[in-house]
Amino acid sequence: MEECTTLQEMSHLILHKILSADYSSIFNDFVESEFFLIDGDSLLVSCVSEKSLKPGQHLHFFYVVENYLLDITNKGGHFAIIFFKDVEWAYFSCPQLLSLRTALILHLQKNTAIDVWTRFPGCLSEEWRVFLEENCPYFLIVADEALNHFQTHLFNFLIIRSWAVKIDVVLFSGQASDILRLYAYHMPSLYRTQEFFKKNERKIRSVYGTLLHELEKCEDLALAKLFGDLRRINMMEKACETISLLKQLWPEGSDIRRVLCVTSCSLALEMYHCFLENRRKTTSGQRADDQQVKGNCPTLQEMEDFCKLHCLTVVFLLHLPLSQRACSRFITSPWSKDLNTFFQMKNWCNYFILNNIHSFESWNLNFTHLSDLSDEPLLKNIAYYYENENEKGLHLNLGDAITKDYEHLWSTVSKLVRTFDVVKPFPLRTTKLHFLKKNQSPIKDGSQQKMPNLGFIPVSSTVVDAFAGDILKDLPFLKRDDPIVTSLVKQREFDELLHWHSHRPLSDDYERTKCNFDSKSRDSKALGSLQTYQRFQRFYGNSLESVSSKLIVTQSTKPKKDFHETKSKKTHESKADIITRENKKRLHAKEEQKEEEKWNALSFAIKEEMKRNLNTGVKSLEVFLRSCRSNPVKVRVEIAGLEACLKTWKEHFRGDGKTTKDLSIAVKMMKRIHSLLDKYSELLQEADQKLIARCLRYLGFDELAKSFYPSQNVADDIIEKKHKKYSIGIGPARFQLQYMGPHLIREERKDPDSRVADFIPDTWQRELLDVVDNYESAVIVAPTSSGKTYASYYCMEKVLKESDEGVVVYVAPTKALVNQVAATVVHRYAKNLPNGLTLCGVFTREYRHDALNCQVLVTVPACFEILLLAPHRQNWVERIRYVIFDEVHCLGGEIGAEIWEHLLVIIRCPFLALSATISNPEHLTQWLQSVRWYWKQADSIVEKSIVSRKKAGRFCKDYFQAKQSYKVRLVLYGERYNDLEKYLCSVRQNDICFDHFHPCASLTTDHIERYGFPSDLALSPRESVQLYDTMLQTWDSWPKAQKLCPEEFIHFKDKVVIKKLDVRKYEESLKAELTNWIKNGNEEKAKMVLRKLSPHSDYHSGNMLSLFPQLVEKLRKMDKLPALFFLFKIHDVEKCANDTFTYLEKKQETKRPPKADKVAHDMESKLQKVKKSLEKHKIIEEKGQKKSRCLDKILIHEAQHSSLVRSLEKNMEIPIDCTYADQNTMDSESLQMVFNRVKFQRKGAELQALAERGIGYHHSSMTAKEKQLVEILFRKGYIRVVTATGTLALGINMPCKSVVFAQNSVYLDALNFRQMSGRAGRRGQDLLGDVYFFNIPLPKIGRLIKSKVPELRGQFPLSITLILRLMLLASKADDPEDGKAKALSVLKHSLMSFKQPRILEMLQLYFMFSLQFLVKEGYIDQEGNPMGFAGLVSHLHYHEPSNLVFVSFLVKGLFHNLCQQTIKGSKRFSEDVMEKLVLVLANLFGRRYLPAKLQDVDIKFHQSKVFLDDLPEDFSAALHEYNIQITEDFASFLQIVSKLADMKQEYQLPLSKIKFSGKECEDIPLVSHLMSCREGRVAISPFVCLSGNFDGDLLKPGVSDHVILRTVGVSFNQAPVLCPWRLDSLGRKMPLNAYALDFYKHGSLVGLVQDNRIHGGEAYDLLKDFGLTIKSISVSLRELCENEEDNVVLAFEQLSETYLEKLSKV
Repeated sequence: MEECTTLQEMSHLILHKILSADYSSIFNDFVESEFFLIDGDSLLVSCVSEKSLKPGQHLHFFYVVENYLLDITNKGGHFAIIFFKDVEWAYFSCPQLLSLRTALILHLQKNTAIDVWTRFPGCLSEEWRVFLEENCPYFLIVADEALNHFQTHLFNFLIIRSWAVKIDVVLFSGQASDILRLYAYHMPSLYRTQEFFKKNERKIRSVYGTLLHELEKCEDLALAKLFGDLRRINMMEKACETISLLKQLWPEGSDIRRVLCVTSCSLALEMYHCFLENRRKTTSGQRADDQQVKGNCPTLQEMEDFCKLHCLTVVFLLHLPLSQRACSRFITSPWSKDLNTFFQMKNWCNYFILNNIHSFESWNLNFTHLSDLSDEPLLKNIAYYYENENEKGLHLNLGDAITKDYEHLWSTVSKLVRTFDVVKPFPLRTTKLHFLKKNQSPIKDGSQQKMPNLGFIPVSSTVVDAFAGDILKDLPFLKRDDPIVTSLVKQREFDELLHWHSHRPLSDDYERTKCNFDSKSRDSKALGSLQTYQRFQRFYGNSLESVSSKLIVTQSTKPKKDFHETKSKKTHESKADIITRENKKRLHAKEEQKEEEKWNALSFAIKEEMKRNLNTGVKSLEVFLRSCRSNPVKVRVEIAGLEACLKTWKEHFRGDGKTTKDLSIAVKMMKRIHSLLDKYSELLQEADQKLIARCLRYLGFDELAKSFYPSQNVADDIIEKKHKKYSIGIGPARFQLQYMGPHLIREERKDPDSRVADFIPDTWQRELLDVVDNYESAVIVAPTSSGKTYASYYCMEKVLKESDEGVVVYVAPTKALVNQVAATVVHRYAKNLPNGLTLCGVFTREYRHDALNCQVLVTVPACFEILLLAPHRQNWVERIRYVIFDEVHCLGGEIGAEIWEHLLVIIRCPFLALSATISNPEHLTQWLQSVRWYWKQADSIVEKSIVSRKKAGRFCKDYFQAKQSYKVRLVLYGERYNDLEKYLCSVRQNDICFDHFHPCASLTTDHIERYGFPSDLALSPRESVQLYDTMLQTWDSWPKAQKLCPEEFIHFKDKVVIKKLDVRKYEESLKAELTNWIKNGNEEKAKMVLRKLSPHSDYHSGNMLSLFPQLVEKLRKMDKLPALFFLFKIHDVEKCANDTFTYLEKKQETKRPPKADKVAHDMESKLQKVKKSLEKHKIIEEKGQKKSRCLDKILIHEAQHSSLVRSLEKNMEIPIDCTYADQNTMDSESLQMVFNRVKFQRKGAELQALAERGIGYHHSSMTAKEKQLVEILFRKGYIRVVTATGTLALGINMPCKSVVFAQNSVYLDALNFRQMSGRAGRRGQDLLGDVYFFNIPLPKIGRLIKSKVPELRGQFPLSITLILRLMLLASKADDPEDGKAKALSVLKHSLMSFKQPRILEMLQLYFMFSLQFLVKEGYIDQEGNPMGFAGLVSHLHYHEPSNLVFVSFLVKGLFHNLCQQTIKGSKRFSEDVMEKLVLVLANLFGRRYLPAKLQDVDIKFHQSKVFLDDLPEDFSAALHEYNIQITEDFASFLQIVSKLADMKQEYQLPLSKIKFSGKECEDIPLVSHLMSCREGRVAISPFVCLSGNFDGDLLKPGVSDHVILRTVGVSFNQAPVLCPWRLDSLGRKMPLNAYALDFYKHGSLVGLVQDNRIHGGEAYDLLKDFGLTIKSISVSLRELCENEEDNVVLAFEQLSETYLEKLSKV
């Protein structure tokens, strides 16, 4: 009973977690090589359940497995496969799978490079726990259900155990794949799941043991039925004996297929003989011949016949290539039930044989074809021939080679069978028993499944000819009089019947997007709102950067100046020039004098302050230095600072017994020396040099002092020798590296650039300015906070100065970044523009503001694409001068990546593409350069058109075209300004401790040998010294120890000022030396170095997040705030912020006096009384009664009021250590303005309360105003603790001192790690950035640091709707030639097809397929012109294929049938109609799947129904008809595209590359007869054909992608089919989540969180999208229909109004 309860509890917990599982890409947005695990048995169960696979067809099964594993490998997956020994027991009822499992393990181990581990007994073993803790896999992929309930329980144990050791679980169920990603249900390990195992560990282990014991008994019972008294161990011994005997017969070894065939046949026949003998003994005491034994069991001779057929089948496998086997007939007849016993017996024998093969490693066996041990369909084919066709007189020759091989196998079987004599090899059938059941149609006929007519409908268009013209001649086209062509569907009948104008142009997304402010409005309220918005934008922009606003004045075009040209000739100086020069000289002298006076006035105070407190004094000194403009004065100031430091250093050592040295004084002294020598060396006097040398001697750097300023005075030397006690005790180089790392001088140019006023740009930044000056394009890859964005603003400024018409478009990946950039632009620039024009505009899906009448448009990719593809927006598009793409690595992202591609290829103007994280920028640049060359050609073709427009005065595009360059530069910069140091957080004795994590600790010698040091693995100076010291400790006699000693290193020796660049050279030398250790035979020493650098990790068994407030407090004490804390669950982001708030509140409570609350209450009461009295006396005074007495009382009450307010404020004041807010950073008015903006927001009150304690949180489900509150206050320094998800990783300007990774997640990958950690270290404020790992396993940290940033790879670039939009652009654009050029650029230049001609040809064919679909559905005509509902379909382009299905429903009149009023003449519809309408729309536009397992269990829901009902019957029938038509067309397309397949690859297994090609046996009659089905097997994989599949099977719903020829590059994802349901890997139906309909019924967001298991913020976003879709449809239908009373239009308007009203109440 206890066992059942525990199993139920486990199942219930897993079901609960499955319901709330995230469905997402398990490789995140970017391909990346994180290590994870796959449960081998789950893999087997999932692949063996494949619909197209027939039992006993091993090679097809292995093809499915390898296809899956190759797909993961190609996506960057780095994994291992685990097979537990205990799970073997669960296959007792299906031994055929047990032998398949063994073959799979052997095949993966011997024929692939995949790690396959079988050493773990079970998932509860100690070895498994240790392995998980040491390797910390990313996640474990496992099945949620198995072939029997025993195995399902074992999977459940594995899931529970993984969670217990903090390993996430990913389900096989519901997985879906596209080109770059694998989507799956992800169930993270949470504290609750970890605790479940800990609390129930004893019971779980007990139940696990009981389950295994039960399984062992079941296996013994199964074996006893077949083998009598023989148990597993006895059978293993017999198998071993048989193999040993065969080894004697075949000492030279053989192919595994031959070995398994003869050993399993011989062993099975011997066992069957024993089985019959035992049966005979139990049924009768008398002896009888085998032939006389009656019953269900066949005779021994009959089974010998069956084994002969099996041997012949194996010979066929050995001789026939896959190309011939794929044409095999498929026999549908099942095996006779009489064979069951022998089948079971033979499968067990297969298992025992394969399980013992490893014992004979010295034997020369060929394991290549482990994947092809059994072909049951071929065996049936041969059996059918011999017991039917051969019996009826069809005698076909086997051929000499096959006959000889077969005889050899059978003779070996006869030698191995020792208990009876085996019959001769021929004839093959000596008995009459039919092994196959009788069947009316025993042979599957592929021709019965009729494929559609192959052929394309002719479409004549310049776009079609230009893109696909080179393949048109090879395509089959239908004639104009073909029935398919003449019966094309058009909307005309629908239009005429219902007074619709389907062809009418629709308003676009831009027009429908809410306009926040109308700048042309004269309404005072609107103008007031606009002014408030602009005021806030300037305030927001000011919080982002401290630069002052600049007024831009349009300038006339000047010839470009070459900023690299050096003046070689002296130009003649005019009188005016001389006067100007003299004036400048006088002004400079005056300024020098002012600075001198200023220093004279302040010097005494600063010097005195340095005497009292060196730290604060030096800070004051540095403040003065920053504002001082005179170098001679700066030298005086620095010398004063140096003298003060020296004096303090000497005083520090006065007195006896000084044991510790305050090296911070020495650091300050060296900082002053560095500054003087680097910046002002030419201004130093001899006395200054003497002072510097003296300081160096006092620090103990005598040799360095001598080299800098040789001493001439012997007395000085004697004095210095007496002061050795002042020495810091280490060499100058080591001191600078170890203690001055953050202060070391960076290589910065000192020559100003006249183009930049604010700072002196570096060389690489000047290259960016040159790019913009030359109107070139550039891909810019530089670290976060390195200054790459400056080029963007220089570009904006240049365009603003050029004219009032030119436009710069800034494309940002998120709305938050759009708002930030827009505010920065508004703050930076001002410009007086003509009426109707503004400087900056914004366009997002939610709102727009001055988007088309601005000069700088900030937008998101999807909205920019809308403008670029809108035919009637091309006049505006031609005004674009530059496009800036920020965070361009989103080109490889999960959402919207194809849109980034479209934008980059469709723009005609130059661009800047910015990113911090691209590992293949060269490839990206080459692709973009090919696009620019295309535009160069296109521009030369349309030059005549441009000239004519210039004459007409319509555009200014020609001005820009004449200037722009078509070159694309690659600008790379890899150096961060600040170093990052990493720390590991541990819990020791309930206290949080920090251990430094050396970056080299993340490496292994194997990684260094294979890949070298990662290019971005940088060491701080002290980490370089640490590496040297560790290497020296490890190898005493290290030959290069002296050479690489810091004091002797060539770039450090005799240098007073060691620069950052010198340290980088030292770092590279150490890395090169460690690499040489590994390559030159000192690998063990290198391993020891890496081990010594690794920090000690303390495992904490409790809930780490419960310690989050203590972590924040510890960082505050260490002065490491402000900090960003990254977590990956929205719930935890908010909870950690609130927990920290509660912690501070409780801390304050403990500090407050016992009666403080009572005192505060009393004061509040008194305050109320005083207020009332004050108001009362003011009324009396106003009435003029007793004025003088009233006035006195008013004054008294006001004084009392002020006193009480002050006392109350003091009482309620938050102690400084009970808040993280820095009150000094913002005035109360600005703070209140920020708080007022969120007053009516959902989280407004909570965010304000948190902010007042200096805490905030930031995630994607917050509104823009809520996020802006946190961003502004954090940047201002008011908020100093922010918990956040990855929303901050994409460019949001929130620099901080420290970054903390506080939660492990599947989303924490190499790319996000770099983006997030890059926020640490504020340039100009922090010299060093700190990164902390809290609750992140040590192996994961190592992988994050050493993993490469992913490469950008193209996605499938086309869709039906995109092609329709391109055809719309080409035919309806303001300039048709321009429209066609843009459409062709999108079609020709996909990143996926770059340098891949075969993929381009496939895309050309897909383009033709799409045109066929659009023509058949009536969206374009045969000239490629849009027609019918093309506008509506393209308007709903976000939702393909639902948009296509929606229009097909509309055209069929289904919505008109549904939308009927219950009361005649009423314009309102019943709730029943509305709910049915929402049901239909939810099935189309609210598709979110739930795991299939949830349907089988009884879960109680409170408000929601959760599982979405199917479509109404008429809609369902229409969808089925639509899908059938599309599937037929797509199958036809696949047959045509199959000619692109690489058949050489198609005939080999995908991962192991084992070839199954060869010469076909055409001269053997029997082979030709059995392999006669060549028709209808063109578009599917030859491996899939082995299971009897034909092209016609492509028409079946739910066909897997692996069925299609894999090298054509097309999947069913590209077919515009909308399946009403989806099947998971086990063939179970996956239901849709009814969140959209549930919300319509109950209107509760809480209900969706509680029942539908969607987070509140995510649910709100989903509902908002659904509501916007309904509104968009409603507006479109109203525009298309002229009938005011149309029921469909009215119904959608009612639904839109109702739905958005419900949403507004949330």
